[in-house]
Amino acid sequence: MTGGRRSGAGGRRRLAVRLRTAKGRSGSSQRWLQRQLNDPYVAEAKRRGYRSRAAFKLMEIDARHRLLAPGLRVVDLGAAPGGWSQVAAERVRAAEGRGQVVAIDLLPMEPIPGVEVVQLDFLSADAPARLTALLRDGRADVVLSDMAAQGTGHAATDHLRIMALAEAAAEFACQVLSPGGAFLCKVLQGGTERELLDRLKRAFASVRHVKPPASRAQSAELYVLAQGFRS
Repeated sequence: MTGGRRSGAGGRRRLAVRLRTAKGRSGSSQRWLQRQLNDPYVAEAKRRGYRSRAAFKLMEIDARHRLLAPGLRVVDLGAAPGGWSQVAAERVRAAEGRGQVVAIDLLPMEPIPGVEVVQLDFLSADAPARLTALLRDGRADVVLSDMAAQGTGHAATDHLRIMALAEAAAEFACQVLSPGGAFLCKVLQGGTERELLDRLKRAFASVRHVKPPASRAQSAELYVLAQGFRS
């Protein structure tokens, strides 16, 4: 172990952990594991029972922009392993029957109290209808998307793939949101999202980029937050 540092999640002081052995691991795998071992958000997520460090991204965005409130209907796109769904369910009181959370992912996801889970590719032709059928009155107040395509290692290709997901999520949001609703979606910095932003600006009263503290500083990850949906 080496010198201590202060955590970015909860202010706890933690000691940096080094891998004991790199045997059998690629360089990228070693770097990823080293980050995980020393990431205060990973440790805090485990301590508090959240399924991923991404839960803190949504908590931080919600604390500043007030997306979630008791009684709201939420759709979580690309939900697995469930960190965002956990936070959304807590804040809309889904387990108490006040709000509602409907989640979708191609991967299986362990049940979460108050969350209705659909295991299906969001890009499947029947996915939007499946989600809408589960929503009360067929409408949502918030659409969340933390979807990301499998990385190829080629930045331009990865950017185009995640933007295709973002555009599909935006189209769904504009179909299902109630007036005044909100849309939060992951994108990557890369300069080709102008068309998406222009579309959202026509449909929402406010559109901005946000990067919560839980997003790693070196990551190209950003979130587009659109609020005040115009029906």
